[in-house]
Order: sequence, then structure tokens, then C-alpha cells
Amino acid sequence: VLVFYLSHRLGYTDDAATILFHMSAMFSFMLCILGAIIADSWLGKFKTILYLSMVYICGCTLLTLGAIGPLQLPANTFTIMGLFFISVGAGGIKPCVASFGGDQFTVPQQLKQLTGFFSLFYFSINAGSFLSVSVTPILREDVHCFGELSCYPLAFGVPAVLMIIAILIFLLGSRLYIIKPAAGNIVVNVSRTIWTAVKTKWQQRHLKSRAHWLDYAAEQHEPQMITDVKIILRVLCLYLPLPLFYALLDQQGSRWTFQAARMNGDVGVWRIKPDQFHIVNPLLILVLIALKDVLINPVLKFLHLSRPLQKISLGGILAGVAFICSGLLELQMEVITAPNELSMLWQLPQYVFIILAELLVSVTGLEFSYAQAPPSMKAVLQACWLLTMGLGNVIVVVIAKLKIFERQSYEFFFYAVLVFIDMLIFMWIAHKY
Repeated sequence: VLVFYLSHRLGYTDDAATILFHMSAMFSFMLCILGAIIADSWLGKFKTILYLSMVYICGCTLLTLGAIGPLQLPANTFTIMGLFFISVGAGGIKPCVASFGGDQFTVPQQLKQLTGFFSLFYFSINAGSFLSVSVTPILREDVHCFGELSCYPLAFGVPAVLMIIAILIFLLGSRLYIIKPAAGNIVVNVSRTIWTAVKTKWQQRHLKSRAHWLDYAAEQHEPQMITDVKIILRVLCLYLPLPLFYALLDQQGSRWTFQAARMNGDVGVWRIKPDQFHIVNPLLILVLIALKDVLINPVLKFLHLSRPLQKISLGGILAGVAFICSGLLELQMEVITAPNELSMLWQLPQYVFIILAELLVSVTGLEFSYAQAPPSMKAVLQACWLLTMGLGNVIVVVIAKLKIFERQSYEFFFYAVLVFIDMLIFMWIAHKY
């Protein structure tokens, strides 16, 4: 809905709408670090989720008001402000929700239940996404309001109302939660530990070297902090190749939507809207999560790909295959002169591959990040995982801005080649983990 609002109502080009869409997502994920700092150092996860959800609702409200024509508000200004507030709110919420849920379990005694929770958590996210992608395009196109043939205010306003209801439900359960207090300024403590180790190592460079460079911080910092920082840095090295995967994954809402807009959405008596075809993603995710324990995990075990890092590697490769499919489809569309001749169903193969990739990378990554993180750094490591998604959107923005390719098909193939190389690097790092 957003990319069509930007292009059809506000007059942005497809490239400009793509850039703004991914910049909004980028800031949302980048601000996860700030959310983690607030949660771990000041408010705790519960209050951070509560307060920044209110900021998110303010953003949705601004977006809705800007889309109401009779109010004659500056739509561009309200849209940018709304997207900013949404980014800040989402950035604060994202690193806390999964880790707050994880806090309700005792590890390692309830490790199996914890793994089930993360699958259920991702299931609920995609159930919400399924409803959103199903309903909002209908509200956008089929409902007429304020004297216009479309109704973007309703498409933006309904999620705001549902978010208010969700916060009320969240509050009602507050007495049942295990609410852990903030553990102190973790990010600052980690930074100080690293700085002390680097500075001391330089000062003692002529002396006998220690087993690990972080051991040079032992005189000024607690042994447990040094051990925790070692763990964090090892995991962060694994994250380095992942932004490119999310550069591919997040284009479902931009480049693939614009691709669908040039295709035929008629399927029997049902007409699929371009921004509605994305419904395939949450629908298949819901089905695959339900089949995870009875089908997917046994198949992966049979293929000797049951370890978390192996699953992530396979997911990255499947994302590349998805973009090869989208590139081949784009090539076919480039030689067809008649508009909207190809059926939207031709996008199904690329969606199947990208959804399998998302399941293998995102769900596994959430579980892995929480399990590997020291107790005091759960939200911080979750935020770093989400930060890779933000950096992925930076890649999309840069490539769209540079306009390297004249043909969209070449851009899709370019992303596929990049992610294949990227996964080779990831596998090399994972082998050393």
C-alpha cells in the first residue's frame, strides 16, 4: 500500500518510492540499537515496548491524517513525519518483543519450549501480516471515501486502531509476565571493555602477548564482562554477511510489488491486486511453520543440514535462486509488448524460494541470537540481528539511487550473484565459529 500511495498519490517515481520505502525500513531497523539500549540500560523491556508502541501509533495517526484530502494538510510532510515516528516506534519495539518473550522461559530447562516459542512468535507475526496484506489493499482500492475512488486513510487508519487494541491486550497480561529489571548500560560497558583492551594491548605491545586481545581489559573490568564481550563479538562476526540477504528479502514490498503491477491479477473470478499478491508470503510462512517439526526439520536432518548455521547458509542460497526466478520473469516481461499480459501467478516460484529462505534464516536467526547471547545482553544481540536488516535496506537504497542498470532484470541477476558470493563468505566464517 505504501509504495502505491507514494507513487500514485504523492507523485513519486517508482525509484523514488522504492528509496523512501527502504529508507523507512532502514531507520526502523537501525534504531533497534537505540531501543535495546533503552531497554537494557534504563526502562526494561516491558516499559520500552509499551512507551514506544505509543510513538508507533502516533506515526500511524499522522500518516492517516495526511492522506485525508479534505483536511488539506501537507501530505508530504505528514507522510515523512508519520514514517519517522513509525520507524522510531518500531525500532524500539523490535529488539524487545522476542527477547521479552524469551525471558518468560528458564534455560536450559525449557530450551525446547523456548524454540517452540520463537516459531510461534514468527507464526503470529505472519498471521498479522496475512491479515494486513489481505485487507489493506481492499481498503485502498475497493472502498471510496472523501470523494475519491480510493481510500488510503482507511488503509492506514485500521492498523493504527488495531495497534491500540494490541497494546491494551498487552497491558491486561502484565501481572502474568516475568519482568526483569534493566541490567545497566550494557552498550557503554561493552564499548569501554573493548576500548580498554585495545588501548592496553597497544601500551603493552612489547610485552608477552595474552591468549585473547580482550584479556588486556582484565585489570579494569570483571571477568564475566570480558567473557560476555568475547561471545558477543564472535556472534557479530557471523552477522557481517547477512545484510545482503535482507537486501533481497525486503524487496518483496517494493521491486516485486512494482513488477506485479505490470502483470495480470485475474485468477478465475478473483482479481488479485499488485500489493495483495504479497499475501503468498505470510500464508506460506504459516503453513511451513506448522510443518516445521513434521516435515522441514526431518528433511533437513536427512540432508545433514540441521545445525542453525547450516540452515542460514541454505536460506541465503535459496534467496539467490528466488532472484534468478524474478530476473527470468522480468526478461520475459521485457520482450512482451502488451501490458499486463503475463499472469501474476508466474511470481509464485520466486515467492516460494524467498519464503523458504526467510524461514531458514529469520526464525533460525532469532533462536540462535537469543540462545548465544549472555543473559544481560539478550536485547542488544537481538538488536544487532535486526540491524543487519537495516543495513540490507541501505544496500537497496544505494543501488536504486545509483541506477546502475537500465533493465530491471539485470538488477535482479546482480543481486542473485552477490548473495551467492555472500553466502560463501558466511559459510567460511561459520566454519570457524
